[in-house]
Amino acid sequence: MIIQGNIVDILNRHIYKGEVLVENGKIISITPKSHTSEKYILPGFIDAHIHIESSMLVPSEFAKLALSHGTVSTVSDPHEIANVLGVKGVEFMIENGKKVPLKFNFGAPSCVPATSFESAGAVIDSNDIDNMLQNPDIKYLAEMMNYPGVLFNDEEVMKKIALAKQYNKPIDGHAPGLRGEDISTYIAAGISTDHECFTYDEALEKLQKGMKIIIREGSAAKNFDALIELLPEHFESMMFCSDDKHPDDLLLGHINQLCARAVAKKIDVFKILKAACVNPVEHYKLDVGLLKQGDAADFIVVEDLIKFKVLETYIDGNLVAKEGTSLIENVNFEVLNNFNTELKTTTDFELHSGSEKIRVIEALDGELITNEIEAKSLIVDGNLVSNTENDILKMTVVNRYKNAEPAIAFIKNFGLKQGAIASSVGHDSHNIIAVGVSDEAICKAVNLLIRNKGGICAVTNTEDKIVPLPIAGIMSDRPGKEVGIAYAELDRLAKKMGSTLRAPYMTLSFMALLVIPSLKLSDKGLFDGNSFKFTSLEVK
Repeated sequence: MIIQGNIVDILNRHIYKGEVLVENGKIISITPKSHTSEKYILPGFIDAHIHIESSMLVPSEFAKLALSHGTVSTVSDPHEIANVLGVKGVEFMIENGKKVPLKFNFGAPSCVPATSFESAGAVIDSNDIDNMLQNPDIKYLAEMMNYPGVLFNDEEVMKKIALAKQYNKPIDGHAPGLRGEDISTYIAAGISTDHECFTYDEALEKLQKGMKIIIREGSAAKNFDALIELLPEHFESMMFCSDDKHPDDLLLGHINQLCARAVAKKIDVFKILKAACVNPVEHYKLDVGLLKQGDAADFIVVEDLIKFKVLETYIDGNLVAKEGTSLIENVNFEVLNNFNTELKTTTDFELHSGSEKIRVIEALDGELITNEIEAKSLIVDGNLVSNTENDILKMTVVNRYKNAEPAIAFIKNFGLKQGAIASSVGHDSHNIIAVGVSDEAICKAVNLLIRNKGGICAVTNTEDKIVPLPIAGIMSDRPGKEVGIAYAELDRLAKKMGSTLRAPYMTLSFMALLVIPSLKLSDKGLFDGNSFKFTSLEVK
């Protein structure tokens, strides 16, 4: 097979007319040659940190959409399914991913459960990590979210880090806002990357101290604009990732979109492509071709180096996507689930109090972090209720692994004027999380998810809509495009109900993520992420 175009030699900063000769999945030669093709040939894009589960698709369906945007490989943390199903869930992701050509590179989830302050479906201890890291399919120790454990030399945390060093596998970081001596200690433990920076100064400090910084632009957390100006000087130590990408967004684009946005900011295209295509391969030692003689024939053909419209995607010499359409076939897979809670009643969501003021989670659009604010209570018949006029809405986290009393809190900036929305994608333990204007609406939404053994849903005065997620309660068993369209319809409904958030379901899913400050809700209660302990809803 011979492919002609403008060869983009990223490593030598050179573009020239030529042709690529491919045989048996390898690049035999790349030869300068005059021709009429104006297309560009370059290495494929790599998402340097993603939770495939957050696309609500199994890996084989995720691959169909990602390949159409020129993504040939991912560095994937199966942390989400691991919190639900443990090692069995990780094995599911690996085996399903092997059935398609996209080169998934899974890590060993380091923090399952993420904290001891929530109920998860499984535990992965250092013995499990040892077994996983011996598996050649496990490429790295996934994000070490328990940075307090690193700072205070927690025995189990340090065992996991030591095992990654023993097997010579990289250790991913997760240290939002960590600065000064604390980040120096964290890095000295052997942790090499961070995708959680949300300010320029934070990322710069970490770069200067030797960390690789991954610019994240997902469906909820969007840090591209804050960090991209670091790329021109630090392109050797930066990568791109989506972290969490909902299916409607994945229909529109992937890492190719970030390259286009960086070019629009007049950043050198070779530096952009070094971050998007080359650095992840070198850092994680991935078996992914970089458009060199003898490499695996993993490359893409794009219309130009401005918009990066992907015309063709090749993996191991096989054409796997063309003109925005995947060419890979459907695969069969097992449906795993473990919803073990019973239906709830409206009274389960009542919270009786006489407190005049309450602590409220302030959700921030496009951020995983939250603020803690105080608000005046609205009490009806002794029950704290939603105050739609001031946009202070009741929320709940419901244990989905066993019957337990729902945890209750209040949240600002969801903006709902009717009904409720709910999700069984609730990072990190994936309990049910819901927010609504009344106890009745919240109960209705929660029960809709329980009946379907997982999903995301919206209930209004006139209709109920759900995207079922039967696989571990976090992934669909349907084709990616179908899920993306259904999710987009649900997103529109939530906004019709009053939500002003760009991604209300993605934002909702992170309101139980205790390792991200400052105020969150677990199934066990309201949690202060700064002091790392439970706090009271009532303000005394």
